[in-house]
Amino acid sequence: QVQLVESGGGWVQAGGSLRLSCAASGRTNTLTSMAWFRQAPGYEREFVGLLTWRTNNTLYGNSLKGRITISRADAKDTVYLQMDGLEPEDTAVYYCAAGARLRTTPDYDYWGQGTQVTVSS
Repeated sequence: QVQLVESGGGWVQAGGSLRLSCAASGRTNTLTSMAWFRQAPGYEREFVGLLTWRTNNTLYGNSLKGRITISRADAKDTVYLQMDGLEPEDTAVYYCAAGARLRTTPDYDYWGQGTQVTVSS
C-alpha cells in the first residue's frame, strides 16, 4: 500500500508558474516510477512526465516538454512538478501516480487525489 498526497494547485495567469508536490508514504520500496498526469473535462487523462524512483531519471510528455521539471526530495519521498510558462490550455486536474512499472499510460497502481490548476488568459 502506498499513499499519495498532492498539493500546490491553484490559479495563475498565463505565462506564470506553479509547483505541485506529491508526498508518498507507505511501502515506497515497491515503487519504480512516480508519474504526473492531467485531465481536462472531455479529454482523456494525459501523460505529463515521470521520474524513476530509484535513479531519478526523468521522462517528459510532448504537451509540456520544455516547460516542466520533475524532481524529488529524497528525504521526504516527495516529488515536485515545476511548471513554467503556463497557458490556458494547461488548465486541468493534475494527478500524481506511482507504481511498480514504468508507464506513460494511466495504468498506475496508486493515485493522488488530484489538484486543480487553472490558467487564465
